[in-house]
Amino acid sequence: MARLHPRLEAAFELLPDQHAVHLLTRHSVREQAQNGFADYRLPLTPEGVALARDWGARLPRPVSAFYSSPVGRCLDTARAMHEGGLAAGLVDGPLTLEQVSDLVEPGCYVQDIRLAGPLFFELGVVGFINRHLAGGLDGVLSPADGLGKLTRYLHARQPPAGSMAVHVTHDTILAAFTAGLRARDEISDEDWPWMMEGLWLWFEAGHLHWIWRGEPGRITVHHLALAPDLSPVPSTPAGA
Repeated sequence: MARLHPRLEAAFELLPDQHAVHLLTRHSVREQAQNGFADYRLPLTPEGVALARDWGARLPRPVSAFYSSPVGRCLDTARAMHEGGLAAGLVDGPLTLEQVSDLVEPGCYVQDIRLAGPLFFELGVVGFINRHLAGGLDGVLSPADGLGKLTRYLHARQPPAGSMAVHVTHDTILAAFTAGLRARDEISDEDWPWMMEGLWLWFEAGHLHWIWRGEPGRITVHHLALAPDLSPVPSTPAGA
């Protein structure tokens, strides 16, 4: 039976009460790839739909928006989470599901699939991310530029205070972004995101805060290459 990563819900007590929070999550359980590389046609399994629906009903606060990669299994994950949240009273009603190119490849880190694609199949997923973290990967944004791009994306979609937004993406994007936030120059198989595993994020006083597998951290917006005219999000007083 599929299950969530054991440290995903443990982050609830570390989330700020009044801040807007983002959950950047991998899609739920999909069918197995026959050749070791999951193309975008692979759908969720019935178990994956049920897991996403159950997780949507257990989220720690109301959800104001759902965003997704245009790939079917990501869209179906968001729809199932919305269904679960609606049944649990965490969602007020039908929400528009926005499909976003920043949450899929090519479009997020990968800028030229003709240059990056062959190396992906040569190195495998972990090897490809490690080559990216080492820098100089043709057709792919640098780790710093990728951090900046996704951070600007999140900042532009701030949910109301006290609520959260859900962003459904893919393992490679989540792995690269999480490694960049943690200043890692290499990852291993143990670091790879589980199905339906997510990264918690919020902005406060010029910093992007995050929680990954129970580990909190923060990084200044300057380190994320934010646009110079992007004002930091002010902190919210306790009890406001």
